[in-house]
Amino acid sequence: MLPEFVVALIVFLAVLVQAAAGFGLALVSMPLLTAVLGLPTAAPLMAIVGLGVEFVLLLHFRAAVNLVAVRGLVLAAFIGTPVGLYLLRAVDPAVGARVLGLVVAGYAAYALLSPYLPKLTHPSWAWLFGFTAGVIGGLYNTSGPPVIIYGSCRRWPPAEFKGNLQGFFLPTGILVLAGHVWAGNITPTVWHNVWLSIPAACVGLLAGVVLGSRIAPTTFRQVVLLILLIIGLRLTFG
Repeated sequence: MLPEFVVALIVFLAVLVQAAAGFGLALVSMPLLTAVLGLPTAAPLMAIVGLGVEFVLLLHFRAAVNLVAVRGLVLAAFIGTPVGLYLLRAVDPAVGARVLGLVVAGYAAYALLSPYLPKLTHPSWAWLFGFTAGVIGGLYNTSGPPVIIYGSCRRWPPAEFKGNLQGFFLPTGILVLAGHVWAGNITPTVWHNVWLSIPAACVGLLAGVVLGSRIAPTTFRQVVLLILLIIGLRLTFG
């Protein structure tokens, strides 16, 4: 019973962060779920749960989505995602878990240090960032960091930033899930954990929406990033 409770708690926390901050679902859940369930189970599990969460959040943020801004990212991610799904089957799970930890810790350190990023004016950059997001999205369900960095370089306004992230995550999430289905990664163990996660995800959504309207966004973001840094380092060197 304890592992099942831990899975539900992880999903609750990850969805709460996503709903409150606009990002963080996979960054929070994947390192922790990988440690509990293993990468081959954690990746398709969060592909299913994440798709439902992103659909709800896209409805919530729909007025702020700029479809033109995310179109190139999505198209490029559609090319990169099959590469990531192939690597998921080819890479040793232990090695994959450590690389996932590096991805999470690296992004958290970057965001905490807040380095100056050049302004990208040419839309062709979307293909590079989108492809990279697709690869690590197919492999780890963590397509967020490249898109977040791209949005920062494009100087997206705060409201549009949240909306565009959801506008990117939903279509790419559909492709990732379709890839898992095609590859036979949706096992009975995955479905068992999906049913466990649905109530936790629903509560996390409600709590995150409320929290996001009441807490200072900067403070919440810093706390989340610090936690991600610790989680990522623990997964890498644990």
